[in-house]
Amino acid sequence: MIDLTLWGLFSGSFLASTLLPGGSEALLLLLANQNSYPLALLWGIATAGNTLGGMSSWLLGWLIKRQLSNRQFDLEKHQPALQRLQRYGSPVLLLSWLPIIGDPLCLAAGWLGTRPLSTFIFIMTGKGLRYAALLAFV
Repeated sequence: MIDLTLWGLFSGSFLASTLLPGGSEALLLLLANQNSYPLALLWGIATAGNTLGGMSSWLLGWLIKRQLSNRQFDLEKHQPALQRLQRYGSPVLLLSWLPIIGDPLCLAAGWLGTRPLSTFIFIMTGKGLRYAALLAFV
């Protein structure tokens, strides 16, 4: 049987890590405080959803770069994220969990064509550490 609560956590975590507005922390902490699920399971599901959401932003940036010319896409809006990635490389994606700048960082990484595996590892590590820090206070 599919547990809709856990699917909700996964979906919320995924959407929170896209360019769409949203957050997943409240649901994660609510579920953790209810003690209905092991903390490791909640951490894994939230981290997986949030990481895949970040990778979807990476994919979007990768696709945009290949489909549009620079004149058709507003690079001004994403210029700070592009500059950070060009300066520091993929490790800056450890900060992809940050509000406001995290999603554009993932998009910019796709635009710049960062390697998918290193991108995935840095995004997952940053997001996993953030969720671990949240759950440490439960």
